[in-house]
Amino acid sequence: MSMKEEEIKEHLMSANPEFRRLADEHRQYESKLDELMVRPHVTEHDHLEEITLKKKKLHIKDEMNSIIQKFRDELSHQHT
Repeated sequence: MSMKEEEIKEHLMSANPEFRRLADEHRQYESKLDELMVRPHVTEHDHLEEITLKKKKLHIKDEMNSIIQKFRDELSHQHT
């Protein structure tokens, strides 16, 4: 039985504190980016902050995907 992506994420959110922390951090960066996007005038500082936030978000997404892949690997080993 294979779990769907959303099922895996839900499981990890409840069972893995590191995954939950990363997801919370990802949401915070997403929220900050949303705030930047609605500003009528974007300064150079805002632009640099946007780039930094996007890089941080991507890094966290990579870490989350790594945890998801590790979980999938563990699942597949349990069923062999």
